[in-house]
Amino acid sequence: MEDAIINGLQGLINGFLHLDWRSAVMLLVGFLLLWLGIKKDCEPLLLVPIGFGCILVNIPVADLMGEGGFLRVIYNMGIANELFPLLIFIGIGAMTDFGPLLANPSTFILGAAGQFGIFLTLALALALGFTQLDAVAIGIIGACDGPTAIYVSSRYAPHLLGAVSVAAYSYMSLVAVIQPPIMKLLTTEKERNTIMDIMTGMVSKTTKLLFPLVITVIGGLIAPMGLPLLGTIMLGNLMRESGVVARLTKASENEIANVVTLFLGLAIGATMSGSAFLNPQTLIVLCLGFLAICFDTACGLILGKILRVVSGGKINPLIGAAGISAFPMSARVVQKEGQKYNKKSYLLMHAMGANAGGQVGSVIAAAVMLSVLSGMGII
Repeated sequence: MEDAIINGLQGLINGFLHLDWRSAVMLLVGFLLLWLGIKKDCEPLLLVPIGFGCILVNIPVADLMGEGGFLRVIYNMGIANELFPLLIFIGIGAMTDFGPLLANPSTFILGAAGQFGIFLTLALALALGFTQLDAVAIGIIGACDGPTAIYVSSRYAPHLLGAVSVAAYSYMSLVAVIQPPIMKLLTTEKERNTIMDIMTGMVSKTTKLLFPLVITVIGGLIAPMGLPLLGTIMLGNLMRESGVVARLTKASENEIANVVTLFLGLAIGATMSGSAFLNPQTLIVLCLGFLAICFDTACGLILGKILRVVSGGKINPLIGAAGISAFPMSARVVQKEGQKYNKKSYLLMHAMGANAGGQVGSVIAAAVMLSVLSGMGII
């Protein structure tokens, strides 16, 4: 009888007895993510569920990621089969207005330039000994596009999912801190003071309807391995621009996106167990992800400087920094920095065009890399 009572009491403290230092550290990481989301308002829709999922998975004995555990069920139903990020992309497409991009097509080039850092980081990751698939997952962090990073890493580098996801969303929330020093370093005062003409061009409804269809077909033919990413974002945008499926559009950008975001965050947090997350590789991934975003910003600014010369001084190169996919945060950063140097400078709509181009460019960049790897027989 006494043994039974002792065993029963021991069961109450079993979790404390099995708590190792790695799980304890990750519990603190979970609390840190919650603090960033709640107190600092850094991507709260993702960081709050990710942080809580991180806490849940690092409580020993409960084994919520074990067979039949509820976190494992969520992971299997939306991450293991890539469903969650694709549903998020439909919502992103439904929320994105490509009008500024279509009104000034040259900004699409800036969106493409904003993806060069992905390939530079990929090469650096390969040089450091990462496999081709791991390097692709790491490089895509530079797009500052969480759903794309999650899609690629969950499918081809699931052991890096936690690190890649946390890096992508954390750096996305920090673009207002990361980008301004790079913008100041790579541009001159004269360039930063350039005033661009106010955008007045109108885009026809037909053009807006044709855009997602043309991009889907051409992008799918060029890089078929990335068609799920490209097709879902363009489906969402087509629904938005058609105007005939308002209920579906509203559901995609609200109810569906909200529910999927909750489950997505929990599933990502569930991959952040101490034994899997606390290793030198994770630290390298976080560092390379930071470099990727810096490279992307720099490449966009450099092309912006080139376009300024080509246009005879009509383009402010700062808008090149919006070529990453952090929509619309990086466009707002460009507007704020432009106003800092010249109160008469209104760069927001031009930057939104580059930002929308970066949204499409990041998806195409991922599609191209995956199609190349498929052609090489690696996937």
